Amino acid sequence: MMVVASQTIFCELQRLYPVVSDVKMMILVKMKKIRQATKSDVKSITELFYETIQNINIRDYSKEEVDDWSSWSRDVEKWEEEVVEQYFVLYEIEDKIVGFSSITKDGYLDFMFTHKDFQGKGIAKRMLTELEKKAIQQGNDFIYSDVSITAKDFFLSQGYKVEKQQLKCSKEKELINFRMTKQLKDEK
Repeated sequence: MMVVASQTIFCELQRLYPVVSDVKMMILVKMKKIRQATKSDVKSITELFYETIQNINIRDYSKEEVDDWSSWSRDVEKWEEEVVEQYFVLYEIEDKIVGFSSITKDGYLDFMFTHKDFQGKGIAKRMLTELEKKAIQQGNDFIYSDVSITAKDFFLSQGYKVEKQQLKCSKEKELINFRMTKQLKDEK
């Protein structure tokens, strides 16, 4: 449907503005995509991580807690390791990273962050779908994660269950979060 609409818009724009010859390419470039992260993405990933915690998670955590948590953004070597060792995906709109998420080989969902300006637009849901497919491919029976207060309702809405509330040590602060799990159905 989107391709047909894009073609129709392209044809109409070409009729009205024959000078604009690359309109079709511009439409195709402005697409959304999920791709696997590389080490060269770490700077953008850590900026998104920091900004999201400082602007979104501040709703549920104290200033001291978000400062401690977001300080992990400075540990570039650790981020580079995570990108290489985990199945780490990015969500891009017009080549801008607006979300990232990752899962380990044993089914631990480690990261799920959406850019502060792109909250509530289905980005996390699309990344979660991608990670759940990967977990099934890996042979995981379930996914488990330590979910922030902020993200808890999203995960509940996606079929995850709270196993327990817990305190998790960041760098210097202990933050409340929830161990959540989801049993996977074999969709092979």
